[in-house]
Amino acid sequence: MAAALATAAGRLRRAIRRSPPWRGPSRRALSSEAPPAPATAVRDAFLSFFRDRHGHHLVPSASVRPRGDPSLLFVNAGMNQFKPIFLGTVDPRSEMAGFRRVANSQKCVRAGGRHSDLEDVGRDLSHHTFFEMLGNWAFGGEYFKEEACSMAWELLTQVYGIPEDRLWVSYFGGDPKAGLGPDLESRDIWLNLGVPASRVLSFGPQENFWEMGDTGPCGPCTEIHYDLAGGVGAPQLVELWNLVFMQHNREADGSLQPLPQRHVDTGMGLERLVAVLQGKHSTYDTDLFSPLLNAIHQGCGAPPYLGRVGAADEGCTDTAYRVVADHIRTLSICIADGVSPGMSGAPLVLRRILRRAVRFSTEVLQAPPGFLGSLVPVVVETLGDAYPELRKNSAQIANLVSEDEAAFLASLQRGRRIIERTLRRLGPSDVFPAEVAWSLSLSGNLGLPLDLVELMLEEKGVQLDSAGLARLAKEEAQRRAQQAEPVHEQGLRLDVHALGELQRRGVPPTDDSPKYSYSLRPSGGYEFSTCEAQVLQLYTEDGTAVASVGEGQRCGLLLDKTNFYAEQGGQASDRGYLVRVEQPDVLFPVAQAQVCGGFILHEVVAPERLKVGDQVQLHVDEAWRLSCMEKHTAVHMLNWALRQALGPGTEQRGSHLNPERLRFDVATQAPLTPEQLQAVEGTVQEAVGQDEAVYMEEVALARTAHVPGLRSLDEVYPDPVRVVSVGVPVAHALDPASQAALQTSVELCCGTHLLRTGAIGDLVIIGERQLTKGTTRLVAVTGEQAQQAREVGQSLAQEVEAATERLSRGSRDVVEAQRLSKDMGRLTDAVDTAMMPQWQRRELQATLKALQRRANTAIRKLEMGQAAQKTQELLQRHSEGPLIVDTVSAESLSVLVKVVRQLCKQAPSTSVLLLSPQPLGQVLCACQVAQNAMPAFTADAWALAVCSHMGGKAWGSRVVAQGTGSTADLEAALSTARAYALNQL
Repeated sequence: MAAALATAAGRLRRAIRRSPPWRGPSRRALSSEAPPAPATAVRDAFLSFFRDRHGHHLVPSASVRPRGDPSLLFVNAGMNQFKPIFLGTVDPRSEMAGFRRVANSQKCVRAGGRHSDLEDVGRDLSHHTFFEMLGNWAFGGEYFKEEACSMAWELLTQVYGIPEDRLWVSYFGGDPKAGLGPDLESRDIWLNLGVPASRVLSFGPQENFWEMGDTGPCGPCTEIHYDLAGGVGAPQLVELWNLVFMQHNREADGSLQPLPQRHVDTGMGLERLVAVLQGKHSTYDTDLFSPLLNAIHQGCGAPPYLGRVGAADEGCTDTAYRVVADHIRTLSICIADGVSPGMSGAPLVLRRILRRAVRFSTEVLQAPPGFLGSLVPVVVETLGDAYPELRKNSAQIANLVSEDEAAFLASLQRGRRIIERTLRRLGPSDVFPAEVAWSLSLSGNLGLPLDLVELMLEEKGVQLDSAGLARLAKEEAQRRAQQAEPVHEQGLRLDVHALGELQRRGVPPTDDSPKYSYSLRPSGGYEFSTCEAQVLQLYTEDGTAVASVGEGQRCGLLLDKTNFYAEQGGQASDRGYLVRVEQPDVLFPVAQAQVCGGFILHEVVAPERLKVGDQVQLHVDEAWRLSCMEKHTAVHMLNWALRQALGPGTEQRGSHLNPERLRFDVATQAPLTPEQLQAVEGTVQEAVGQDEAVYMEEVALARTAHVPGLRSLDEVYPDPVRVVSVGVPVAHALDPASQAALQTSVELCCGTHLLRTGAIGDLVIIGERQLTKGTTRLVAVTGEQAQQAREVGQSLAQEVEAATERLSRGSRDVVEAQRLSKDMGRLTDAVDTAMMPQWQRRELQATLKALQRRANTAIRKLEMGQAAQKTQELLQRHSEGPLIVDTVSAESLSVLVKVVRQLCKQAPSTSVLLLSPQPLGQVLCACQVAQNAMPAFTADAWALAVCSHMGGKAWGSRVVAQGTGSTADLEAALSTARAYALNQL
């Protein structure tokens, strides 16, 4: 029996650390009385059980898009929306502040970030990027361990009918390093519920102690596991339900303190529960997935799904089924909640998921174009009743998926050809070049997710140059870290001699008008045209003109025309790639483009030979360009909004933008007030909401000379000059009698812009500082980043409001007051560093400064009161004499020092040393030496002698000193203190 238990414990430990793949079908049916319940009934039974039997309030699932939590890409657990309750920061005026016992089914996505299952999806029978988490919560001690365990056992065994002998449980076995004993209370609860001791196992903190993060609420958890083996052979355990008992708080110093209020937080994956109840060997065999798998089979004509994994899955057909089924669920849920495939953060992860699904559906399952979008109605049919937003947005979801699928297919086909061509040139032991993989990636040119590139290579038995890829990723991260500041790279340049030679040869300036060749699709997306050009000249890195360049050479490329935007006017250069017309499967990455005397020089790394006279086709990075267009149009609108807020004399002093954010310098007499910053944002928001047309036209420079309100910088403009006008046709804006340029943004600009303002989405000023006297620098973000910044600001504002309410109620003791003061400090740090509206940051900083003063005053008053009480107790215990050495309970050194000072004030001729034992063996020390005992006897030497004895340290002056140590023998420490003092006296 002991050996069997050891085997079971080993399996259980693996199950806890990482959910294992389902090993096979259940060998013993749950019940022969009725057919298995559909997933909808399982979900409904859970919610009804907690609502009807146990009085829980049912709350809807939060959006998978985190609200005000920049630490998460997606909501990945049921407790995410309740974090303000756990942290004690819930807005007292909100509905959530009244929650006591609640239950729900929460949409969760685990893809990207700290918790990601994306790489495992398809490889086994259980992992998903989207899943549903069934949970029940009790806040503020509404109920705790006994009730939570009893409810869980009742639901699983009586409502769902799972045989008791198929269930095992684990509990927290303690952590001596943290001073935590085993959770015997949970163990005894399970034993009392009838679980045999042989199926109640204990584990350490890695398995059975749950923490929200590095700091914050945490506590032991107990888990319920299901035995797939059903008593035949060794147990095969998978976790069903995790019950977390939040009763501690992890402090910044790593210590654990008891929470003022205890909470219950549970989570059970619906997909796994349904598999158990339907007697299936895989979550993909349940009715949550079978309609999708059937639709995939019918739509692709691929062999039917057989549930194979690993080597048995020839051609990866079943893997592809699982990937496509999982990913279309995730895409549908995320898009319905407002997360669309994009360039950074969660949108970038979603873009990876979509492109991964396209690759598996087209390459492995041979799906026709537009196939993914056709699966959206199946997802809506299976999940739409539980999550109505799917039905509401079904058409939008299908259109967006189909549009992105079509755009990606062309890149995928080219990427496949490039991989094949590269592989033909590699030797048997060569690794796949990092530079080629990077050029194929989302960070490079074709937009293939890197994990997809790796998977394609893995299927061909080829290893990728991981070290080279890590180097390229690091360089990319460094580039992005520069954010809105212009990149001063030592790029290739044409010097005066090279320019003179071009002019002597009569080479005309580069025709870069194709950079303006783009249009709006009916769906609202942008279509960018490619450009065919001829190589006129090549330059080495030192600027030498050459007729050709070889493999791996970095060079400057001069063409007769280009659709690349060269860095100028504060707008970052385009990036992308070009191919030779006669050899379209070799990408020449273009890192940037620079203007040199009217010529556009492209910085290129040549993977193969390139020579003068070659015909090439240029492709800009569309996501990069579109983000720059959004920022540039936003810069114009910000400029106009600043004039509206600060007056018509407001002058721009410069700007710079890239896909990440924009920077705008403006002449101001004084720093902008929070009210002015908010007004500026509001003006831009209003114009964006109107989705106005953006008009662009080249006109004679003379026509712009006397237009009222027309904004231009102090620089030389070409003739003709390009005019950008928001909401008003250029001809009307330039009419001197129209006054249009006073009511909207009209500027001279060569940049690339949106065709309608709505694509900006939103604009938030996230930073502001005085650059020089009279010049203010503003930093802003747009779109999804702006929305996230607003949500973070709102979340922090609610936390500050909650802290204000807590402070107004007062603190019962020093510990509570100190916790509140720490929360003020944590909030202050968060407000100082968060990406949030600058106007709101300034307001919250002022509020927190005042609150911190009030909190510190409250601590001092409470500490003085506590010290006075302890002083009287000590005076009653000690008769008048030259020495008081004793222990006293004190929550901090601050309180201990105050007790010592008050004692010496009331007994001036007495020298005092007090020790205060703390949790986990730490001891605080404070002392003061009477004036008549010095100079032979000093406080700093006394504290050092005692703290050294305890293995600690001390500091202070000759009069007052303090220190810390650690000892289990307080009497020995007190004896050391007395002996040292008597020896000095």
